[in-house]
Amino acid sequence: MPHESQTAAPSMTPQVMGIVNVTPDSFSDGGRFVSAERAIDHAMRLVEQGADVLDIGGESTRPGAAPVTEAEEVDRVAPVVAAIRARWDGAISVDTMKPGVARAAVAAGATMWNDVTALGHAPDSLGTAADLGCEVVLMHMKGEPRTMQDAPHYEDVVGEVVAYLAGRARAAMAAGVARERIWLDPGIGFGKTLAHNLALTARLDALTALGFPVLYAASRKRTIQAIDPAAVDADDRLGGSIALALEGARRGARMVRVHDVRETVQALKVHMAVAAAAGRV
Repeated sequence: MPHESQTAAPSMTPQVMGIVNVTPDSFSDGGRFVSAERAIDHAMRLVEQGADVLDIGGESTRPGAAPVTEAEEVDRVAPVVAAIRARWDGAISVDTMKPGVARAAVAAGATMWNDVTALGHAPDSLGTAADLGCEVVLMHMKGEPRTMQDAPHYEDVVGEVVAYLAGRARAAMAAGVARERIWLDPGIGFGKTLAHNLALTARLDALTALGFPVLYAASRKRTIQAIDPAAVDADDRLGGSIALALEGARRGARMVRVHDVRETVQALKVHMAVAAAAGRV
């Protein structure tokens, strides 16, 4: 029998995090916003389309991606964060695994650190997060970007991901990060097969049961192509991206990270209106 929380309607509309990649090798936009000026313009368009949070990334974490230096990543990210902050007073996230980049971004105006390594990349990651006092997203990733999709294996993907993130949350709190500032992300597509991604989506309740808000991020990912082989290009995955965002919302995600903000905001509005009409919220 399905878990009750798997089919329950969401009690509130999830926030929408819009993606701003300042990288030349992003899987989804191919470097279209690599210049600071283009990235800033794109960010402001996402705000106009309804983004609640902007996630600024200066290093690609797509499968097979090569790392960049801290100095280069700061040079990409910090000016964009500062320019957005000068125009907008909303929430700005920095998508980085490097504590030095997080420090520079928060100094420029960021309010959230979104870390694919769950503050495990450097010895001072946990302490830096505590010092900064910003919100943090702890994500699960098996391996590292260059090799994470090389035959990932789990005995129990849901149990292992939940246990790992629970442990990282405990470590963050022990280091001084306030519990109310911690978000969890199951890491769809990060060291996981299609079956793993679907299981984590279907059992998102196991993660929300830990009591932390959950960020769900599946926009334009290859898991959609695995279901629909015709969706070779990332731009051809809008339908699948919206379907997964709605599933994440239905199963308890408090935020969805997406490329297509306008369409996702509209889909969530319709989804919540139907749920309200059914008397479930």
